[in-house]
Amino acid sequence: MATVMLDAGHGGYDNGASFEGRREKDDTLNLTLAVGNILENRGVNVLYTRTTDIYQSPAQKAQLANESDADYFISIHRNSSTSPNMYSGVQTLVYENSGIPAVFAENINKELEKVGFKNIGVEERKNLAVLRRTKMPAALVEAGFINTEADNNIFDLKFPEVAQAIANGIIDTVSGADIERNELNGYWIETGLFRHYDNAKNLAKNMQADGYNSVIVPNNEYYSVYHGVYDDYDKAEAVGKTLFGKGYETRIVQGSVK
Repeated sequence: MATVMLDAGHGGYDNGASFEGRREKDDTLNLTLAVGNILENRGVNVLYTRTTDIYQSPAQKAQLANESDADYFISIHRNSSTSPNMYSGVQTLVYENSGIPAVFAENINKELEKVGFKNIGVEERKNLAVLRRTKMPAALVEAGFINTEADNNIFDLKFPEVAQAIANGIIDTVSGADIERNELNGYWIETGLFRHYDNAKNLAKNMQADGYNSVIVPNNEYYSVYHGVYDDYDKAEAVGKTLFGKGYETRIVQGSVK
């Protein structure tokens, strides 16, 4: 299974957002440790930027991830608004709303919506170091507004469900894809194109059960499932024929998948 680095936002002298004595750094650490425990119990390898109340700059967090064996990076935060009870809901931030980060964002938001949060979507943030400087697919989860009573009620009263939702979103993503491979050029074998992510995920799981790595890549309104990558067309063609014999539809694509 993949290795995921979890980052509890803020820490040490950096409290993050605060509201009536409540500090973001405490909420994020408690939630991050709970999510990590669930992931570990499900067989995911988990690393942490912090497990105690220490300060690390965003650049240091990104460096820790890049120096680790992590395949993915997920940072957990609480949102805040200029006035109490002004906004509510969950939002996931990505450097670019495409590829595996986009799938992470969609999956996590969808799972948190089931718990009771309003889903306010995915947003690109080019200026965040933990998204800009990390070399692996990364996403930053804003788990409700810390200065909105309705969001805090969900966070506190359904804390186990909130942790489980984030873990489910992570597991759904990493179980459907190996690692982000969009920097690798070569010959890929496309095995499916779907309008609904769940259908792509099911195909990817079947391929992995058959011993073939797979990656799900958003493609406009669709999701493509690929196996690869091969540096030689003949190798790709041979594997494609084997996959076809196992009942998969195959098409060889040259280049990088994005």
